[in-house]
Order: sequence, then structure tokens, then C-alpha cells
Amino acid sequence: MGHFAVIAPPLYSHFHALQALAQTLLARGHRITFIQQSDARTLLSDERIAFVAVGERTHPAGSLSSELRRLAAPGGLSLFRVIHDLASTTDMLCRELPAVLQRLQVDGVIADQMEAAGGLVAEALQLPFVSVACALPVNREAAIPLVVMPFRFAQDEKALQRYQASSDIYDRIMRRHGAVIARHARAFGLPERHGLHQCLSPLAQISQLVPAFDFPRQQLPACYHSVGPLRTPVASGALAAPWPALRQPVVYASLGTLQGHRFRLFLHLAQACRNQQLSLVVAHCGGLTASQAHQLRLAGAAWVTDFVDQRAALQHAQLFITHAGLNSALEALECGTPMLALPIAFDQPGVAARIEWHGVGRRASRFSRVAQLEHHLQQLLSDDRYRLRMSAIQAQLQRAGGCTRAADIVEQALCQQQIVLAEAT
Repeated sequence: MGHFAVIAPPLYSHFHALQALAQTLLARGHRITFIQQSDARTLLSDERIAFVAVGERTHPAGSLSSELRRLAAPGGLSLFRVIHDLASTTDMLCRELPAVLQRLQVDGVIADQMEAAGGLVAEALQLPFVSVACALPVNREAAIPLVVMPFRFAQDEKALQRYQASSDIYDRIMRRHGAVIARHARAFGLPERHGLHQCLSPLAQISQLVPAFDFPRQQLPACYHSVGPLRTPVASGALAAPWPALRQPVVYASLGTLQGHRFRLFLHLAQACRNQQLSLVVAHCGGLTASQAHQLRLAGAAWVTDFVDQRAALQHAQLFITHAGLNSALEALECGTPMLALPIAFDQPGVAARIEWHGVGRRASRFSRVAQLEHHLQQLLSDDRYRLRMSAIQAQLQRAGGCTRAADIVEQALCQQQIVLAEAT
């Protein structure tokens, strides 16, 4: 049995997905150790999974909360501070991981695509590693917009030029992070590189995104595997509604763990739902105060809470208002719930673009006025085609394999050190 290290950014959604994969590997007799700054320990809920803290000098206990606050509002000048934080974490991990991985005597590394240090250090130490895309995959193709871009898929010359120009701009904005990657690659004696997409595994790359929900890709590597959501097994069948009896139709709104503080956006949604005689359920993930939650109820929200069983909520809601995080979108697709996507940052514009392009929901600006939100709600609730278009995606999600297939791939890549080729479809 193997001992595998997991290297991922200290974000709940990433740790949650990789913990589910880790639990599957634990059940097969492997050992798993997550390595990150000390505050990330709280993101793990399974005590069987080991955790090693690093970066005590540059990333001391208590520092993650301020990083997450900046990450939750990355617009304007604060974007460059967020990039500085990302570069600082990668730099710290590249400095500290080599000694830690050697001391732990790990047999391989499970590296989140969004943290370059995992792949860089594993390659430098000649350790086998797999790359996992918990968010939209960072694999680049000239004919596909970057995952952080809001563009619809198109193949005309103007669209291709837009994709290239936006990639150039993105690389310039991210140059501080790219410089850290390049510096450590040189120090490790590795070929030159400067981006996340250049730090991926040659053995196996695992993605939660299924092809039926992606743009048409033509250049994915032969070791790329679409396995669907990485999560602990969920009960099949209907779940009870996680709220009291409400007037139909019910609209469920959640902006994820980082964006639940956006009171004004929730307020506009409450007003729009009240005007359309819809029952709005808000799950703010602890981002709002009791006073703000009360104001939302006064503005028209039917039920406001911090956390809710999201799968149960999606089974009973007629519509899902989401920040377009990939995990939330995939869960809505599995439950057959149309979406109104209000993307805010990171890969959310890319997820929202896919929601719109595949016709399984609509996309709107988070700055939309109440009347504009009402229009989107009317269109989504009056057109059954949004729900019907989900069938092909649901079929792929059902047979994708999830953690079981991902664990098979990890074992073949890390234990046998073999390239794991994707099955022909």
C-alpha cells in the first residue's frame, strides 16, 4: 500500500473534493497526508487523514482568514494582492515541500491543478504525481477561452483572436505568480515554465468536469480523465425538503462559502422573488449577520439560513441561483435544477458560460437590477427546455465513476508509475 501526499490550495471546495478521494484511497489501505499552512487543518473533517503544517514563518496560524477575505473580493487593486498571496503560497510550498516529502517518505503526490508547487516539487524529486482539477481544468487550447474568462464558445476568427488576447492579458496580470513558478523550476533543474498549465502530470490528469458540460475540446492529453464529482457517496432517491412548507415555486440561492457575505445581491434577489411571488430560500454559509438575515426576510425572502443540505435543496427547488462554482453547478445538473448563474471570480465566469452555452440555465451580472433579475427568473421558470437539456449531461455524470474511478487512476499512476490512458469514448 502507498503513502500519498495531497497538495492543494487552502480552500474548502478543493479540500472537500480531495478529502473524498482520500477517503476512498484510505478504504483501500493507503495512507494519505495533506500538507499546507496550519490553518488549513480545519478544512479536513476526517481524523484518519494526516496533516502536516508548513510555512510557520511566512504563513503563521491565523493568517489564512485575511487571505480568504481578500480572495472573496478580488476586484480592482485587491486582485494584485490576491495574486501576491497565491505567489507567496506557491513560493513557500516550493521551499518547504522537498524536505517534508523526503522526511515522510511518500510514494507519490496528488496535486491540485490550482497549486503549481505540487507538480513542480514532485517532478523535481522524481516522485510520480497525478494532477486533479477540482475547478475547471487549466489545460489550455488556443480554440478554448481560458477558464477565468466569460466568453461563449465560438470558432470564428474574431473569437479566436479574443481568446488569444485575453490569454496574453491574463499572463501579464499573473506574472508575479508566473515568476515564482519559473524561478523554482530553474532551481529544481526543470524545463522552463511559468503557468499552472505547464505543471501538470504526464501520468494522469483527473477532472470533475465531464465533456457534455464542457466546450468542445480537441487537444486534451491522452492521460486526461473526466470522472465527475469527487465526493463521498450520497443516498439515492428523494430527500426531505430542508425547509418548512413554502409556497411554490421555490427558488434556492447560495453563493458558496466565500461569497455568502454579499448582502446587497441577496437583497436584490429577495425583492425580485417577492415581485414574482416566488419563495426564495437563502443559504449564506455564515456570511451574513442575524440583522442582515432579518432584513432579507423583510425584503421578501421566505427562509434564510446559514447552511442547508444542498442536494436536498436542489431536489425540491424549481430554480437554483448560484455563483457558478463547479461543484454547485454539477450538483444542480445531477438534480435536474435549472440555474441562474451570477459569477463573481476565478473560474465562475467559465462555468457560467458553459451553463449558458449548453442551455441549462441563464447567466446574469451580479450587478443586475431587480427588474433584470425578474426577467431571468420568468424565463427560467416558464421554459421547460432548460431542464430537458440536462439529460445528456446527467447521463455522463452517472457513468463517470467519481471517487472510485479516480482512485483506480491514482493507484495505477502512483503505485505502478504508469501512464494511465483515457478510455476511448
